[in-house]
Amino acid sequence: MSTAGILGSLLQVEENFSSCLARIDALILKPLLRAEPHDPKEKENFQLLVLLNDRFQALWNFTEENSRILRGKCDSGGIQDFYILWKGDLFLSLYIQYFVTFANFVVVQGFEQATKSKSEAWKLHKAVLKEFLRDFTSESSLAPALHWVLHKPFRDHIQSCLQLLAQLQGQLQQGSEQDVVAAVIQEFGKLESFISQVLDEANFTKELWKSLGYKFTDMLCVPERRLLEDSRNLPIASGSARSERLLLFDDVLVLIQGNSFQSFDLKLVWVDENCGEKSAPGSYNLRITTPEETFVLSAKDPQIKAVWWWKLEQAVRQALNGKRDFPLWGRSGEGSEAPSRRFFTYGFRTEGRLRGATYEGEWLWGKPHGKGTLKWRNGRNHVGDFQEGLEHGFGICLVPRRSEDRYDCYKCHWYQGKMQGYGICEYGNDLVYRGYFRDNVRQGFGILENFSAEHPYKYTGQWENDKKNGYGVWEDKERGERHIGMWLDGQRHGQGVVVTQSGLCYQRTFQADKMVGSGILLLEDDSVYEGNFTENLTFVGKGKLSLANGLVLEGTFGTHGRLHTAPPESQQRPPAQLDLKEFPVEKRWTGIFEQFQEFLHSGCKEEMEESFTGFHIQSSKELRKSQEYLFCQRGLLRLGLERKGRAPPDDDPSLQKGSSLVLPLILPTFYPELSMLYMLQHQRQDNLYCQGIMELSLFSDIQLLEFLDVQKHLWPLKDLTLTSNQRHSLVKDKCFLSATECLQKLITTVDPREKLEILRKTYEELEHTVSRLLEKEFRLPMDDLLPLLMFVVSRAKIQHLGAEIHLIRDLMDPTNQGGMLDFLLTALESCYEHIQKIRLHPKENSHRS
Repeated sequence: MSTAGILGSLLQVEENFSSCLARIDALILKPLLRAEPHDPKEKENFQLLVLLNDRFQALWNFTEENSRILRGKCDSGGIQDFYILWKGDLFLSLYIQYFVTFANFVVVQGFEQATKSKSEAWKLHKAVLKEFLRDFTSESSLAPALHWVLHKPFRDHIQSCLQLLAQLQGQLQQGSEQDVVAAVIQEFGKLESFISQVLDEANFTKELWKSLGYKFTDMLCVPERRLLEDSRNLPIASGSARSERLLLFDDVLVLIQGNSFQSFDLKLVWVDENCGEKSAPGSYNLRITTPEETFVLSAKDPQIKAVWWWKLEQAVRQALNGKRDFPLWGRSGEGSEAPSRRFFTYGFRTEGRLRGATYEGEWLWGKPHGKGTLKWRNGRNHVGDFQEGLEHGFGICLVPRRSEDRYDCYKCHWYQGKMQGYGICEYGNDLVYRGYFRDNVRQGFGILENFSAEHPYKYTGQWENDKKNGYGVWEDKERGERHIGMWLDGQRHGQGVVVTQSGLCYQRTFQADKMVGSGILLLEDDSVYEGNFTENLTFVGKGKLSLANGLVLEGTFGTHGRLHTAPPESQQRPPAQLDLKEFPVEKRWTGIFEQFQEFLHSGCKEEMEESFTGFHIQSSKELRKSQEYLFCQRGLLRLGLERKGRAPPDDDPSLQKGSSLVLPLILPTFYPELSMLYMLQHQRQDNLYCQGIMELSLFSDIQLLEFLDVQKHLWPLKDLTLTSNQRHSLVKDKCFLSATECLQKLITTVDPREKLEILRKTYEELEHTVSRLLEKEFRLPMDDLLPLLMFVVSRAKIQHLGAEIHLIRDLMDPTNQGGMLDFLLTALESCYEHIQKIRLHPKENSHRS
């Protein structure tokens, strides 16, 4: 048959199919849709019937449209006239939608209810049904007859199209047209498999609902839900006799025990075929993991276990994708397992710390793992990182205060569900804590500040078990008073120094926040009192007052500070000073270094870096710089690098100066202001430099090389690409272009080390260009380097070069002095100074030209 003949046959098939659909619409669907039932259950099924009719009408309209198109093209007979080739996707989509809806109607036993509710009316339509089905008799049930009427013509139409496509493929020669037809035939074959599988699943599911009681069907029966496997068909049992029957649907896994059941959403089901559980001889296990429960499925045959594992994996994967495969169990599903990492929302129900909480975020094997948000019913929220079901890493937690409409906000690092490391906590009562935690309590160094207007204060010091413990500084901002000393269980305990707002300063011993024993008081007039005194600084009891003029009064003071007795003094004594031996410098801030020591002792684990550094860092570059800031002490730096496996050599100069480590971290914060100061300081020199650059920019490349006395064998004439109207003497900005572009990067960074590295790369580009010209390795001597560097500087035209040079010089690592980088910076400085002095007169300019 010719292509034109096949096209005519296709037109005939479409017209016959359209006539069949018209009879179905008039004689079957319209009578079913005339009366809406009153029963709620029947109403749900009636809505499905309405949707099925909508799918039917869409297919019918599509068929009518294609018939009209074919009537107008039947004379031409070209492959481009076959609508099923260039409308294949729409064809498949309409059929898939129709049969999915048809299957939903089958699952809820819609045909049985429809024929039952209209049994009297349908007695008159048996003759009509007989026209569609040859094997239909008046004694046959109406439900299966109606079932076949609404799907058999559609499948027959697909078969007819496939036959015509096969004939068309045989008519075509090998090439792109035949490949197109072959691809469409393959898709139509998949459609046939899809329809068969959809109908099989629907009938399988319908029989399940008919066998189960109303208690199960009312809660589990959903039109779109399909039964994929039943443990009664493929025997498998749940461990510990926890279920009598196991049902695998396309969206949930159901365990039935007596009159109760448990359902597990497949999106949060993980299947492990290598569960490692000890099994009885002849038993083959699968471990099922869900957010709140883990159990084992046991089969007595390895093949049954393999089938269950495969079906579970494919069902979970398709549930995660939000759509079924096409076809449902075709090759597209083979070999692909469900991902272990997932994103989902789940509400915890069973007992435990997460009961009543809802987690939205990333999961791994049944536990929150990765980024996520945890919300409790009482308003508590946690947003951050999770690991194996616990808060782990940086996170922000909001905790509501019971008696107030406020929240405590914890921006901290967490370790295995508890606050650990550095954090910032903003309490709802105007308190803010910045410091370290351990096991959810303040531990180590920290700063607590009260911003309330009533009693503002600030504590900076050591904490232990959520209380002030050890050395600390207390600032009473309301009284203008500061206490420096030792603390115990949140109270001043031990030696302490107090500085008042008026300038008085005294040292006392404290016990349980009370002053005990004698002390030393420094008065405003430089007098020193040693002895007992009250909190309002009144002298009491025995004491010694050393006046500023050297006179010493010693005796017993009354409650009002009056001197009762005074022994004669034979000589003057030097006044006493405050004694800080109780808390020497090296022991005051041990809390700052304890975290660092723990970090080193742990082996410098990466997961602890943010917690230790006190920063939440997004990029590895920022992390590296924050580590440098804290490694600035030579011994600690060496130890940290050794633990990282990057121990520096003993003569590494970077260990000698901490400035080279700290500077890159702090310089960006004030670089704009610092750069502006350098610009203002060197404004006059930079103006002269700019005038010199303008003078030199008048030269072409060849003229400038000649003017700067660059040796002619170093001229890169090979790099000059000329047009037909150009000469060498007129080309500009082409020579040593790579070195010029490299030097221009000097202003793209604030780090003096990186600026010097750019200068070194510029020198290497110059040498590389010269070596390429001479076709041999060549080291530039000073006499050749300065003219070439002058050429590059003049072409780079860097603004404020003087400010850049002096800033680099002032901030340069002292270990670079006298080295290669220092030499190159000196050469750049010489070029800068020489350019300032260039002033070309017209006569000299014309002579040089």
